[in-house]
Amino acid sequence: MELIRPDTRIDFIGKRKYALLISTIVILISLGSIFLHGGLKYGVDFAGGILLQIKFSKAVDISEVRNGLETIGSKEAMVQNFGGENEFLIRIEKSSEDLEALSKKIQTSLQEQFKDKTLEIRRVEVVGPKVGKDLKQKALLAVLLSFGGILIYVAFRFHTISYGLGGIVALLHDVIVTYGAISIFEIEYSLSTMAVILTIIGFSINDTIVIFDRVRENIKKLRKENLAAVMNVSINQTLGRTILTTGTVMMVVLILFFFGGPVIHDFATAMIVGLITGTYSTIYVASPVVLLWDKYVTKRMKRR
Repeated sequence: MELIRPDTRIDFIGKRKYALLISTIVILISLGSIFLHGGLKYGVDFAGGILLQIKFSKAVDISEVRNGLETIGSKEAMVQNFGGENEFLIRIEKSSEDLEALSKKIQTSLQEQFKDKTLEIRRVEVVGPKVGKDLKQKALLAVLLSFGGILIYVAFRFHTISYGLGGIVALLHDVIVTYGAISIFEIEYSLSTMAVILTIIGFSINDTIVIFDRVRENIKKLRKENLAAVMNVSINQTLGRTILTTGTVMMVVLILFFFGGPVIHDFATAMIVGLITGTYSTIYVASPVVLLWDKYVTKRMKRR
């Protein structure tokens, strides 16, 4: 199937200055949002505490649930609607109390208070503060190690640091923008959300390697052309593959977003942003970085 004609010559590289401006604005907005929110909104996985998802058989006002929790001394609990009108999320931040015992106490008390409305406990998550802190550190380490491994792999594969640097700068762009979206949409940063970051890192670098492979092949074929022209030809030649790959994944993620329910909604939202920025950065971030390196480093070294 020929999605994009072989003679297509869209001038992607020629628009790199506009792309740089857009990327700068988006990154500043992302960092600004994270700063103004005082960091990410950590979920129970990383912050520690209790998370309960409950559902009633009849209509219940959110104030009734809050009052019910206050009667058992859980005034610090945060309650919010989740999914339908009769479904709620109850979250209690890390506490010095026995979290398991507190969780059971809350469940028993709520079931007794709302006997006439048939309370169903749909999800229970209990994470201690020390475990949450440990998970947070390991999550950060996982992201950093993935960056380091990719830099070494790409530099070794293409026998030049410029390609590895281009790939890493693109990944940094993707991670910052995705974290910015998590902050702007007030998505809880949990283990599932961290999985989105790692998925986007893998997806983005795979797309970048495909284009860089084609660049390496075309450098030999188009010896009279400069690197910018070779980059443009290579991006156009792999455009069909990029659209099919990204489009297929995006279709699945959109289905999850619209029909997956509230539990997976945050995951799908972060994935949509990550897929868009991952595809964009391969063309407008990774390739221009290689061109800048070639212009200001490689050529100057050859003149010496």
